Amino acid sequence: VGFAKQLAAFGDFYVNDAFGTAHRRHASTAVIASYFPEHKALGLLMAEEIRNISKVLDDIQHPYVAIIGGAKVSSKINILRNLADKVDHLIIGGGMVFTFIKAQGGSIGSSLVEEGMLSEALEILKVCEQHGVKVNFPIDSVCSDRFGADATIKTCHTNSIDDGFMGLDIGPQAINQFQEIIMRAKTILWNGPMGIFEMSAFKEGTRQIALSVAASTKAGAFSLVGGGDSVAAINTFHLADEISYVSTGGGAMLEYMEGVILPGIAAIEENQPAL
Repeated sequence: VGFAKQLAAFGDFYVNDAFGTAHRRHASTAVIASYFPEHKALGLLMAEEIRNISKVLDDIQHPYVAIIGGAKVSSKINILRNLADKVDHLIIGGGMVFTFIKAQGGSIGSSLVEEGMLSEALEILKVCEQHGVKVNFPIDSVCSDRFGADATIKTCHTNSIDDGFMGLDIGPQAINQFQEIIMRAKTILWNGPMGIFEMSAFKEGTRQIALSVAASTKAGAFSLVGGGDSVAAINTFHLADEISYVSTGGGAMLEYMEGVILPGIAAIEENQPAL
């Protein structure tokens, strides 16, 4: 509070344009605004973020496809819950797939799994079913017995991965499977890669999904990409200019998508007395 008060003494107006830190209660963002009850505003970037994210939360054109990837179900469980009554198709990729597969009785070999999230994974599937959401898992996966240049790599059915092998990317059938869904979309949200795209042997799934999102955007869909790894992938494949909007917020976008009230935004929108 003291630091915020010191900062406030330097100005007559306060504008917060840092969406990437809007989920943090920092003195320079969430607290300082209380010293400008009549002279505070969201910056142009912040307003643009909110406007574009609203297109995948409230002002939605259907069919709506959400592509959720990354390593862990635990980091995406809340966004999955919040999307369950909004989307038409949910595409799940990345390491988090295997927690869902194991929860349903599949064989995942040595693939990443969160044992403590198996019941939550089944809960998400049940909620999606109740809302008529089609949940799409990759038909096949690119699997490896180890990380390294001498690894044995093969394509496996995602539901029956051999012992000693782990799924590290979506396979060629899954690429086609997901491309068909994405190309029919009018609204697309993408958060999280399909595999370990930083390694050349496991980048093709993420690259092809990125190309499909770009192609669907060109055909008229609204696309929003957010999250550090997803944005890194879009930039790696030089497709940022072919996406409707690339969010500057990683954790901030994720929490906003979860329905969390972000301190940095709330401080601007609320009239607060100086502390």
